[in-house]
Amino acid sequence: MHYGCPISDVQNKVVVITDAVSAMGNECARLLHEGGAQLVLCGPNWDKLESLQDLLCSDSDPSKTFPPKLVLLDFSDIDRMEDVITEISECYGYVDVLICNGSMKVKAPVQNLSLEMDKIIMDVNYFGPITLAKGILPLMIARRTGHFVIVNSIQGRLAVPFRTSFSASKHAVQAFFDCLRAEVEEYGISVSTINHTFINATAQEATPSLSQPTNALWAYILSKFTTHGVSPKSLAYEVVRVVNRKRREVLLAHPIPWAALYIRSLMPSFFFSVVSAGVKDAAMNQQLK
Repeated sequence: MHYGCPISDVQNKVVVITDAVSAMGNECARLLHEGGAQLVLCGPNWDKLESLQDLLCSDSDPSKTFPPKLVLLDFSDIDRMEDVITEISECYGYVDVLICNGSMKVKAPVQNLSLEMDKIIMDVNYFGPITLAKGILPLMIARRTGHFVIVNSIQGRLAVPFRTSFSASKHAVQAFFDCLRAEVEEYGISVSTINHTFINATAQEATPSLSQPTNALWAYILSKFTTHGVSPKSLAYEVVRVVNRKRREVLLAHPIPWAALYIRSLMPSFFFSVVSAGVKDAAMNQQLK
């Protein structure tokens, strides 16, 4: 696969990337920087942001690229979001593309997850991104152009047991930006969501668990969720493609999760029965916890 970025598509565009210090954020920043975008890199760790900035500048032609600007952003600190939005806005005075990336993941039975943790997950995965989007929106409306790109999760479309808070936050994000898409179309603003399976940073298949679920159907479905991830580089390339083509929704998943989505919609009772049987399976219980 070719991972280059057509310069004509992103050159001179102001692109904000949240959690730019993550593996996917790094790859996305590299592609867009090479394409001549004016980057605003956001993340919770200033040292890592500076390291990424130095890496991008040292590996590029300064006559064809722009030095990235840096903004400290931690979605768990909602009280500081107003200042962050002001800082991002003042970097260039406008934003062409906002790429919302990154999330907090927790796996646990619902009775073991505190309400406080539920709230933290919702802040990081939902309230943080939508607060930022709502803060940037007036800039886009004023210029009657802009693009929101949301790197979400397949669990925004399909809930998996033992991920109650994570799935709920991703469902909420999906719903918010689906609504936003319809509301801002008249202003020439695009909204894209990318729902993917887990990010496999090693670009290798995960090692199967020694104790497999005895429910054969659910074991098969689960294996496709846990051993067919997407690499940070592939996901970053898809993000850039979405920026260029403005596709409204992308699902990066093995065909089995695709099929599970259709079964969930067309045969919900069957789907719920299969999932419930899997949860009762002790082997799957251990694999998911």
